Amino acid sequence: MATTDATTAATARHPDEFDLVVIGGGINGAGIAREAAGRDLRVCLIEQHDLAAHTSSASTKLIHGGLRYLEQGELRLVREALAERERLLAIAPHIIHPMRFVLPYVDGLRPRWLLRLGLFVYDHAGGREKLAASASTRLAGTALGMPLQPALRDGFEYSDCWVDDSRLVVLNAMDAAERGATVLTRTTVTRARDRGAHWEIDAQDALGQPQRLRARAIVNATGAWVNDVLDRMRVPARQRVRLVQGSHLILRRLYEGDHAYLLQSPDKRVVFMIPYQQHYTLVGTTDVPYAGDPARPVIADAERDYLLACVNRFLRQPVSVEDIRGSYSGVRPLYDSGEAAAQKVSRDYHLELQQGQAGAPVLSVYGGKITTYRRLAEHAVGLLAPSLGIEPQSWTANEPLPGGDVPDGDMARFIQHSRRRWPALPPELIDRLARAHGTRLALLLGDARDRDALGRDFGAGLTAAEVRYLVRHEWARSAEDILWRRTRLGLALPASAVHDLQDAVAKLL
Repeated sequence: MATTDATTAATARHPDEFDLVVIGGGINGAGIAREAAGRDLRVCLIEQHDLAAHTSSASTKLIHGGLRYLEQGELRLVREALAERERLLAIAPHIIHPMRFVLPYVDGLRPRWLLRLGLFVYDHAGGREKLAASASTRLAGTALGMPLQPALRDGFEYSDCWVDDSRLVVLNAMDAAERGATVLTRTTVTRARDRGAHWEIDAQDALGQPQRLRARAIVNATGAWVNDVLDRMRVPARQRVRLVQGSHLILRRLYEGDHAYLLQSPDKRVVFMIPYQQHYTLVGTTDVPYAGDPARPVIADAERDYLLACVNRFLRQPVSVEDIRGSYSGVRPLYDSGEAAAQKVSRDYHLELQQGQAGAPVLSVYGGKITTYRRLAEHAVGLLAPSLGIEPQSWTANEPLPGGDVPDGDMARFIQHSRRRWPALPPELIDRLARAHGTRLALLLGDARDRDALGRDFGAGLTAAEVRYLVRHEWARSAEDILWRRTRLGLALPASAVHDLQDAVAKLL
């Protein structure tokens, strides 16, 4: 289906009447909207801020099974996540790519036999097909061991995948819109009343303009706000949500190579050290209880010191606060399973189907992790299928996300082809755009014959042509949307360029 203008991609019939309204534009809400729109339902996705504005842009950027969850006995979650890892890699090879992880062995922590057993299960539980198997590896005297302390002489390697998390959300919303869904960002649901055959929903946009919608069913995928939204709907919350803050540090690049490290901590947690944006190393994450505003988490000094101390137990050349180039925090709205320690709370999801006072259905989403969002969406729409009169059969497992229809999923070959197609453009620009937009690259670049055809360069290769594309097709409405959630160029642009970029975005709206 041809790409449509994101601001007008909606059904022409009955513009304010829907089969399903999904509240919450994170990964779960966007995934559910895509799943439902592809089943010919009239869908509206509503997000109070920007798509992926909170938890879904503050992950560790991994599509993974969760090796440490095996210790907690969550084999079902790990198996489902590992199977999804293969599927997501196939449908979005432009924003997801394999990554090799090095797990140094530390005497006195987890024994070798336990690590070998865990990796054996990890290799075989999810039907691994494309990724390389785990293996023992030597660290001493090798490139893998170069950044590590000499005492760390060996360990293990295994495979997982890296993902551009916020782009995964946007691409799901794009696909939903291209299948007829309406996507409303910067729109707040103020009230929802159960009228029996439908919900009557009052919303307000960023300019204060009211809008009234009707929907046969509602999905409440608002994460940390899930029970607040139920309260506005006058539906009693049956489940509790546990808010856990996860923080990350962005350090100067600490080592060469495309591999990552999984570092064990004496408190039984693990911390990732991952190549990030070519010039940096991403370190995270923490797990601490959170009680503040879910929209404004900030890394605490204790979290910063914890992460630095963890990597310094492994690094040959220690790092300090002077090596920090940035940080970010996200609030994970976990399903409260009653565990005492934050790090032991399950990352599995729970779907709660209820009815309003007059009988209209509302489905609330608790917990979940980015890797299993597609399965969560299948289950969510399946639970609503009887109410909406559709067959409970999903379609998203093999259908590429926008830009993901790369021949054979071979990004290296696709990038080489793109370089030949636009030979006058800088190769590094082609590489970045290809890995962000995949086959939609042609829509962005058009028949540009040289660099000047793309218009102004705001810095770091961000051109007027890309800004225009992001505003028209990806709901970007501010410089922040573009720099931190659409392109990840926020660290590369000087502060002086941000004001000019904001002016440029404003002129396009």
